[in-house]
Amino acid sequence: MHMNDEQLLRYSRHLLLEEIDVAGQEKLLGSHILIIGAGGLGSAAAPYLAAAGVGTITLVDHDKVEPTNLQRQIMHTQNSIGKSKVESGKQFLQSINPSLIINTVQEKASETLLDGLLPSVDIALDCTDNFATRHLINAACFQHQVPLVSGSALKFDGQLSVFDFREETSPCYACLFSPDEQFEEVSCASMGIFSPLVGIIGTMQAAQALQVLIGFGQPLVGRMLLWNALNTQIDEIRISRNAECLVCGSQH
Repeated sequence: MHMNDEQLLRYSRHLLLEEIDVAGQEKLLGSHILIIGAGGLGSAAAPYLAAAGVGTITLVDHDKVEPTNLQRQIMHTQNSIGKSKVESGKQFLQSINPSLIINTVQEKASETLLDGLLPSVDIALDCTDNFATRHLINAACFQHQVPLVSGSALKFDGQLSVFDFREETSPCYACLFSPDEQFEEVSCASMGIFSPLVGIIGTMQAAQALQVLIGFGQPLVGRMLLWNALNTQIDEIRISRNAECLVCGSQH
């Protein structure tokens, strides 16, 4: 995909970075990103990916915008209340960068839905808020060999990792959190969430996606970043592929 003059101007600050340059920017313009979840994390990740010039974005979310969302989900405005999150998100993204293709799917992520969507995308972002959906997305991305940028945020704690299934050694989400284990499902509705936390984790998800798509630097493959907004501390844990893993382990 070759850029025209308007695009050369729009993306000029990327072109000045030798890690991106014209070739990297053209790669982005030809890329297709799947963003599952148009809430807090998706609201931060999607606008930066749209601004950065990712050619096609598919937004998946079954929810409608509610007043309680507005404290942190910056893709949605007062006027969006009652609208579907994907439609509200699409309007916002098109206002940033009208030349992109934005697809919307107002459905809950399911195995069938992901099997239909994943073959045509270059990378997926998990911006959902519950373990069951995260496990579903992880298994589907592993099966289709689509790199996955996984983020989560609750109260003052955020987590971020990249599972790049094109790499033999990359762990998956289930290597860390077994699908068998019964995790107590906690939600923002019951526990609360610090507004900028989803912005911090979501924009980091966007940054990771751009790195993986263009292929520069060292994305968080085999590493999980833990961000604590209370004491402003970043920790990192190393994660490796678990041979016993129910999703990616050698036995399965």
